[in-house]
Amino acid sequence: KDDQKEREPHVYLSKEEVKEKIQSYNSSVTDKLKMTLNANGIYTGFIKVQMELCRPITVQSSQSQGRCAHSNNETAFYLPDGCVNTLHISSTNTVREVIEALLRKFLVADNPAKFALYKRCHKEDQVYTCKLSDRERPLYLRLVAGPRTEMLSFVLREHETGEVMWEAFSIPELQNFLRILDKEENEQLQILKKRYAAYRDKLEEALGGVWKPG
Repeated sequence: KDDQKEREPHVYLSKEEVKEKIQSYNSSVTDKLKMTLNANGIYTGFIKVQMELCRPITVQSSQSQGRCAHSNNETAFYLPDGCVNTLHISSTNTVREVIEALLRKFLVADNPAKFALYKRCHKEDQVYTCKLSDRERPLYLRLVAGPRTEMLSFVLREHETGEVMWEAFSIPELQNFLRILDKEENEQLQILKKRYAAYRDKLEEALGGVWKPG
């Protein structure tokens, strides 16, 4: 039975329980993002996903903003911190399908295998974050937790450093990343040079005041 639940995580609840859960969920919704139960037992709804990406993503050049490096018709750039996106999905959609839909919605050209979906839960004044398996159903998790994002929220991240699938990166992507890193390194060097030049001027000014010839 446990093995069956592992394979089919979206059927934990009976049809009647799902109906009751959806009614309770919709009565608590404050942003009009309600769930809908279909006659076949499949339900649809919305999830919000926060983007917490450390590495640049690759998109079509016409969609790019911010710090970027160009290669043909694609652009690699850093996504602003705190970006949240809303997806309309069904109870049958898996984590892997949600990641693919999210990237497709925003014309992200990166391989979906680079990313993982996490759930963030709040329990007893503590925050727990764990990676979801590819076969889990995010909308089911949303339904069970209720609409309050402080109880459960979804986060898209890259795989942890030790899990990076470098074969998923194309040569142009890696070249774009190197260009961005070189640009950032040069910017930081200029900032440091200006800072130390200012310190040097102040020190020389102070020394000139102390060691007056006499």
